[in-house]
Amino acid sequence: MAAAATLWYDRPRYVYLEFCVEDSRDVEVVIEEQRLVFSCRNADGVEFYNEIDLYARVNSKKRSDRSITCFMRKWKEKVAWPRITKENIKVPWLSVDFDNWRDWEGDEELERAMMEEYAEVSWAMGSQGICG
Repeated sequence: MAAAATLWYDRPRYVYLEFCVEDSRDVEVVIEEQRLVFSCRNADGVEFYNEIDLYARVNSKKRSDRSITCFMRKWKEKVAWPRITKENIKVPWLSVDFDNWRDWEGDEELERAMMEEYAEVSWAMGSQGICG
C-alpha cells in the first residue's frame, strides 16, 4: 500500500487537500474533527492510503465526487495554518499547492465565489453522469 501524492493549501475559512491518483476507484474519505483518512485504488489495482492528523480542528467536511478534492471548514476562521499536519514534520508525500496558495487580503469574496462555482461544476458533472 502506498501513500497518494497530496497537495494542500490554506484559505481564511477552508483548508483544501487534493489527492493525486489517476483513475481512482473505491474512494473512501473519512474526515473527523482533527483527522483525515483517505484510501482508494487505481486502475492497476494499486492501493493508496493516507492518514493526516490535522493541524487544528475543522467543523464541516465536504469532498467533491468528481476528483478527490476535500475542503474542510476551519473551526477558527481567519487563522492561518502554517502546515496541514498537527506535528511539525515533513511528510514525503505531502506538498503545498503553490499554484493555489496566495495572500489572504481581500480573499473572502473570491473564496465564496470559488466555492459556489466549484459546487455548480461538481453538480453539473454529476448530473451528466461523468462522475465515477
